[in-house]
Amino acid sequence: MILSMKKLRTQLFSILIALGVGALARLLTRNSMESFQYLVKPALTPPSSAFPVVWTILYFLMGIGAALVYQSDHPGRHQALALYGSQLAVNFFWPIFFFNLHAYLFSFFWLLLLLALILAMTAAFWKIKKSAALLQIPYLLWVCFAGYLNLMIALCNPS
Repeated sequence: MILSMKKLRTQLFSILIALGVGALARLLTRNSMESFQYLVKPALTPPSSAFPVVWTILYFLMGIGAALVYQSDHPGRHQALALYGSQLAVNFFWPIFFFNLHAYLFSFFWLLLLLALILAMTAAFWKIKKSAALLQIPYLLWVCFAGYLNLMIALCNPS
């Protein structure tokens, strides 16, 4: 099915918002990322080059999912999009706490808040548009993995 221009614009705008949040967080933490290489990290830590690729894909999927919910006529879409915005805001602050402030244990608990918001958002998306919810599964899995990495770094690098 070919998307109408209005739907296409909505999808692109939604993707750009999500990517923009990620880009701004990356910009604000770019000078603090160097210290990451000196931390004691768990064995399953991916190479640093993997993180921007994975996050770009995840923000892209988040944006598509949010656009699908926005384009629906479901009465719960405003609540679902509020959860989306909330988790996006919490997501934005995590790298600042982790990389800039080196608050590793606090960042882990912040990530648990993010995980709860992602679960709530995904459940809300599911009620409106199942495909929008399914697009969030990679994000949910990655944040679980990030939680493992974050906790291990907090435990291996006490302040």
